[in-house]
Amino acid sequence: MVKQTALSFRVSADLKEALERAAKDDDRSVSSLVERILKSWLTEKGYLPPPEQS
Repeated sequence: MVKQTALSFRVSADLKEALERAAKDDDRSVSSLVERILKSWLTEKGYLPPPEQS
């Protein structure tokens, strides 16, 4: 997937630290983890279509 748009926002220090730990545990960047979390939530709520099944 080609990244085309930047998104910037502020979070509490506690949330940032938790994201950093979770990203490290999942062997990914914080940006990648946040994108994964957002996609999952948006799909669950019906804002994004479910991923295609292979």
